[in-house]
Amino acid sequence: MRIVPLDASRMAAWDGFVAGCPEATFFHQAALPGLIARIYGHRDRSVLALQDGDVVGVLPLVELRTRLFGHALISLPFCVYGGPLAVDGEAARALLDHAAALLRQTNAATLELRGLQPLPDPWVSEGELWTVRSGLYATFRKPIVGDDAANLKAIPRKQRAVVRKGIERKLEILTTGDAAPVYRIYAESVRNLGSPVFPRRWFEALLETFPGAVDTTLVRAEGRPAAGVLTLHWRNEVLPYYGGGTPDARDCQAFDVMYWDVMCRAASRGATLFDFGRSKEGTGAYAFKKNWGFTPTPLAYRFLLRAGETVPDHNPLNPKYRLLISSWKRLPLPVANWLGPRLVRGLG
Repeated sequence: MRIVPLDASRMAAWDGFVAGCPEATFFHQAALPGLIARIYGHRDRSVLALQDGDVVGVLPLVELRTRLFGHALISLPFCVYGGPLAVDGEAARALLDHAAALLRQTNAATLELRGLQPLPDPWVSEGELWTVRSGLYATFRKPIVGDDAANLKAIPRKQRAVVRKGIERKLEILTTGDAAPVYRIYAESVRNLGSPVFPRRWFEALLETFPGAVDTTLVRAEGRPAAGVLTLHWRNEVLPYYGGGTPDARDCQAFDVMYWDVMCRAASRGATLFDFGRSKEGTGAYAFKKNWGFTPTPLAYRFLLRAGETVPDHNPLNPKYRLLISSWKRLPLPVANWLGPRLVRGLG
């Protein structure tokens, strides 16, 4: 068993392995960790496990080092899922043992694995004490079919009425590969929530790197942009990933029409699973997704900590960020859009 770094010569082999792995997600593709490293100024630490020349496991991994938010290894920052993929426990342990050694070598504070599913206990590195954080995030995934009427009927009655009301409004819906208008809406939306936004080039890089697998949807009400989302397509799954709206979006059902349109278009191209992404428990986004009939599945991320460190808590529900969030909401949008990318690179 050999652990080797991901480089240009091994990307095809990596993606070939991922293509045959049922547990793989959009975020396990070979291009993604390098893209994150380039856009945000971090270091790609991704590795493959090889046995007799064949790939038997992969671990996408990025090293973040910032003054404000510290030093961490994450699989994978700016992604909801990640972690190792392996053919068996031996390959998985080899990858995790390598990551644990890298934690000690780099003196990073934490190693974080963002798996969609909890890692089987036999896969966890022997001799290492892993911490599991649960109760913060949940993901929302639900089957869809190639019949719009059946998908609409699967939405709970009250929310279904809202979707129908939005459809009757005849809002203008545009699906393109244009990042700019959707980014503008998204940036305003996260500013209004008190969060820093990432750079627009991250939107652009996703669209350029994964042609046909990433698109943007813009909803206009009375000629004005009301809501927008950047959507990821993976195998038979669709994931509307970065969505936002203007303050009037809810009143005109722009969000509901937007997500319904994404669902219909995905079903028409053969998607059988709608992934509404992760949300923090107790938030409006969490409640919105439940209203659509999606059952939350808690996400349990694993952490390996340097001695004396605790699980990082860089999220808006942390009380110590309350004043900062309140102040951020009042920033002029151009200022927030200038400062945001300089802060968010350390949050991951």
